Amino acid sequence: MLDAEIKQQLAQYLEMMEGDIVLKVSTGSDEVSREMLSLVDELATMSSRIKVEHTELERTPSFSVNRPGEDTGVVFAGVPLGHEFTSLVLALLQVSGRAPKVDEKLIDQVKNLEGNYHFESYISLSCQNCPEVVQALNVMSVLNPNITHTMIDGAAFKDEVESKNVMAVPTVFLNGESFSSGRASLEELLAKLGSEVDPEEFNNKDPFDVLVIGGGPAGASAAIYAARKGIRTGIVADRFGGQILDTATIENFISVKHTEGPKLAASLEEHVKEYNVDVMNLQTAKSLVKKDLVEIELENGATLKSKSVILSTGARWRNIGVPGEAEFRNKGVAYCPHCDGPLFEGKDIAVVGGGNSGIEAAIDLAGIVNHVTVLEFAPELKADSVLQDRLNSLPNVTVLKNVQTKEITGTDSVNGITYIDRETEAEHHIELAGVFVQIGLVPNTDWLGDSVERNRFGEIVVDKYGATNVPGVYAAGDCTDAPNKQIIISMGSGANSALGAFDYLVRN
Repeated sequence: MLDAEIKQQLAQYLEMMEGDIVLKVSTGSDEVSREMLSLVDELATMSSRIKVEHTELERTPSFSVNRPGEDTGVVFAGVPLGHEFTSLVLALLQVSGRAPKVDEKLIDQVKNLEGNYHFESYISLSCQNCPEVVQALNVMSVLNPNITHTMIDGAAFKDEVESKNVMAVPTVFLNGESFSSGRASLEELLAKLGSEVDPEEFNNKDPFDVLVIGGGPAGASAAIYAARKGIRTGIVADRFGGQILDTATIENFISVKHTEGPKLAASLEEHVKEYNVDVMNLQTAKSLVKKDLVEIELENGATLKSKSVILSTGARWRNIGVPGEAEFRNKGVAYCPHCDGPLFEGKDIAVVGGGNSGIEAAIDLAGIVNHVTVLEFAPELKADSVLQDRLNSLPNVTVLKNVQTKEITGTDSVNGITYIDRETEAEHHIELAGVFVQIGLVPNTDWLGDSVERNRFGEIVVDKYGATNVPGVYAAGDCTDAPNKQIIISMGSGANSALGAFDYLVRN
């Protein structure tokens, strides 16, 4: 079931188990059951601490990870390979007694939750965003006996996915009711359950020397460079990692041939925490006012003060802005082909956008779905020629150029898309099950208003030092008017702005 290299790595992890565990397996005669049985049997042969018992669970095929004589509530419905293999390994270690690598404050929050919480997460094994949700819910189940979690592979339980109208992953149900959709950390899940930080904790903080707004590559780089100068540094982020959390594959980060967005984001956070940086996660900036100090008001009502500020709020996926897009988000309208593509297996879908991201999405989806229709507003595709050549070689792709998306239609979920031929002005409708939007990015700068200079695209205008038109306020990364939006460029601009801010502090 597992290749030699993976088994060698797994064997090292299994040696870290601190107690015995029991895998209770519920299988049938189907192919997934055979794969699951092969996996758990292989695990049992690799460690004397692992025992296998056959039983009947709520779903077949599935297996639970337990301590002897105790059900922990950690269940895998499906075979947790692909992106979820790490979730399985961590579950084995944590159920065996090895403490999860989680902040003590979060551990206390989980343990203090009262009531019964039965979570079900629907995932796909190709989804790079799903493991964080699965691992967070598993940790909660291990720490609190009143919490259970079942990971459900949508490909193995297609009827269940369709009956619950799950059209995006990860999708989480709590006690049978829809709870959340999309990537979420343990901290975010706890906040959604009502366990939040008191705003007074922020109001009582002493002024910073440098306060970074945004936790993506630019913000992380800026925080590290500032902290290395020995000055009081803070970082405010609505989600640490930013947009790269939604990036499946990264192959142009120099010196690293291949990595994944979530993996890079975790490394960034780990690196930042090596320094004396006050990381304030899950906090969103609301306004900036320059007085004697720069004051940043947060959405929770608190205000942070700093001698200098670095704005690194990044960018987000651009919306089409047509009827049906917001209404059917996660109900057929999707933005991540790697995550949600497997849910549309055998169906007809559309990709809106003819740039590199749109054509890459169409190529990936063509290997999963029945048919892909690409809609491009311009008379010609903007993607690189090598991508266009690959797209044109696929038999199940139709490209519509010089068309304007008018509406995404549906009832409970998407059932089609309406577009206008820009040359003839004729209106057309295509019946399909999903629409993937891939039309570029928009900077996260609306909250700034007129407090700093922005161009007509909403990008913050900066000089060669990363300085804005407001003394003491700097900016870096995709939220600025820098011509190229790349991870490595964002990191460089973050470092540059931190050095610029330090020079400002020295001179003032």
